[in-house]
Amino acid sequence: MVQRRVIVIGSGIAGASFAFAAARRGAAVTIIDSAETGQATAASAGIIAPWASATDGVFYDLYAAGAAFYPEVLARLDDAGVTRTEYRRTGALVVGADLEKLQETHDRVAIRARAAGAVAGTVERIGNDDVRALFPPLARELEGVHISGGARVDGRTMCSALLTAARRAGATSLSGTAHLTPDPRGVPALEVNGERIEADDIVIAAGAWTNVVLKPFGIQVPVAPQRGQITHLRVEGVDTSGWPSVRPLSSHYMVAFDDSRVAIGATRETGSGFDPRVTAAGQLEVLQDALRIAPGLADATFIETRVGLRPLPDGHLPVIGPVPDTPGLHVLSGFGAAGLTMGPFAGDALARAVLEDRPPAEIAAFAPAP
Repeated sequence: MVQRRVIVIGSGIAGASFAFAAARRGAAVTIIDSAETGQATAASAGIIAPWASATDGVFYDLYAAGAAFYPEVLARLDDAGVTRTEYRRTGALVVGADLEKLQETHDRVAIRARAAGAVAGTVERIGNDDVRALFPPLARELEGVHISGGARVDGRTMCSALLTAARRAGATSLSGTAHLTPDPRGVPALEVNGERIEADDIVIAAGAWTNVVLKPFGIQVPVAPQRGQITHLRVEGVDTSGWPSVRPLSSHYMVAFDDSRVAIGATRETGSGFDPRVTAAGQLEVLQDALRIAPGLADATFIETRVGLRPLPDGHLPVIGPVPDTPGLHVLSGFGAAGLTMGPFAGDALARAVLEDRPPAEIAAFAPAP
């Protein structure tokens, strides 16, 4: 039996997930990455709690499927001998001072959690004393909704785990910029560092750079870079390993990790282009937002600010599937701020689609438009 030769362009969470899924199914996988500054996965600290999201429709369905898939992908990584992912179910908190909105959030999340089952856990409306017992730096006027199944994951560690497992399954990696040339006779030609690489399928998982890779085809998918600045603080001498992730009734968040570290963020700078700088305004926004709801972090030590260029979808839907009229070319991109939740599931689903030559129903709604 001849191995299916698959090239993955991009080694963020989406590309790494696809590579692992395809390699463990027997494909000959080559991962190509140009190591662009600003990769979203390298900057991200992920909250895995889609049930608290205000989104709905097919986007929410994919979001929830991503969270439900995590136990399975973690088991597969464990089978491959890879156990360090920094994934942990520490719970999730939605906090606010508007008690009516909090109750509305509770009711919506409770319905979703019942549908999700054990992965979401229990949902409980809690007062300030209980909120602060779970996350001590929070402001005294805040109450919350606690989701016991909420989890968190570090983007760098999870991505590294997937890539390691993919290589153990036989995948290889190349550093360099992939250059694609349309070929009317079949799969596009691909060169890296002046060397032509043959493939049966090419998957573009280049995140914010997806349209840069697609440019030779005169094709554009609705994905553009959005800068996100995320600051990491250290709460000296405090064990933060069991703290839940926190989302106020707004777009920013806080995620605690095992090393007395709390990630706070993030800006959503639409129209930023490919500019991975930490800016004064962005830094101010992140700190003000965090200290407004968690004044107890004011004395925390500043560690660093990471910048990621998210692949922001136009219309809020990711792009997953074969490029029309271009045999063998596929796109896996446009997850915005939800990449760490959706990426492993979407990558696995696309791997099944590519290797079985039929798209699973779970990703049919996200196929690139003709």
